[in-house]
Amino acid sequence: SYTTDTKSREENKKTIESLYSLSVDITKIRRLKEWVLLQDVTYVKEIAGILKEMGADETTVASIIERCPEAILHTPAEVNSQRALWQLVCQNEKQLIKLIEQFPESFFTTEYHQNQKANILFFQELGLKNNIITRFLTSAPNIFCNPVEKNKNVIETLQRNYLNLGGSEANMKIWILKLLSQNPFILLNTSTAIQENLEFLQKNDFTDQEVLQLLSKLKGFIFQLNSTTMQKSMLFSKNVFKCSDQELKQLVLKCPALLYYSVPVLEERLEGLLKEGISVAQIRETPMVLELTTQIVQYRIKKLSALGYDIKSGNLESLNGTKKDFEVTYGKIQSKKERPVFNPVAPLHIED
Repeated sequence: SYTTDTKSREENKKTIESLYSLSVDITKIRRLKEWVLLQDVTYVKEIAGILKEMGADETTVASIIERCPEAILHTPAEVNSQRALWQLVCQNEKQLIKLIEQFPESFFTTEYHQNQKANILFFQELGLKNNIITRFLTSAPNIFCNPVEKNKNVIETLQRNYLNLGGSEANMKIWILKLLSQNPFILLNTSTAIQENLEFLQKNDFTDQEVLQLLSKLKGFIFQLNSTTMQKSMLFSKNVFKCSDQELKQLVLKCPALLYYSVPVLEERLEGLLKEGISVAQIRETPMVLELTTQIVQYRIKKLSALGYDIKSGNLESLNGTKKDFEVTYGKIQSKKERPVFNPVAPLHIED
């Protein structure tokens, strides 16, 4: 409704003047969200006042409003309620204002205030540390829009399945908290979807222990999939690697990405590796290489080739892992290359 009749409406002069007085770059707002400037009622001075009260200087206030112009449409009461809410998990106002500066849109999402509050309290009861909850508030604000009952339901489903799969009561809390902190978006799934995905793995002959292993390895991403895409990905891998069901299962346990990535993604990554002269047999030996994008693989092969390391005849393990892992491997290969090939203490055999 805001954007339909912008042409016929004029900018609110009072809003413009107030923003000028705060040194806000109005051209930025015009370019990004001009409709904010057309609203009859805004709270520029009041919102700036609250932010300053929390310790923000003028530059910070201007930056917050430029990046999230909707901030000036919220009433002071709404913003103060949100401030009190975030203070439940922030150490102090200094940390709070830093978070608002980095993630203004997350802070100024005030429509689900009651749900946000109930979920914060629920996460605290569950045992999540405040620094993890603040990370959720900024990077996964959607999970706080859910009614708390829905989030509780998903957690209960996970707990029940963890115990059914043979997980121990003693480790359950740690497992749940780790899963949540790695991937809070599992809360956006339904309990039914979670149940169906676990049943799919069991129908494909993964033992309870193996299903638990996959859940931990996939950091909960398995709950964002569905049985159809998993089935297609597994079938694709089976055809590519020409393996039996049992061998495929072992490959998936070694590299859960074979289950997680869609067929087009796997196809693209496989083609990228084959173009570099790597064989299907090598990939089957080290399937984890499919977790890397084609660009990363090309970059790493280039770096290793510069050291004289031939990836076609060697092991693909050297390509694997995070950026940090690769740098360690690269460093080892480099130092090996730079080491003298002769033994300085061995006697020299000089021909006459």
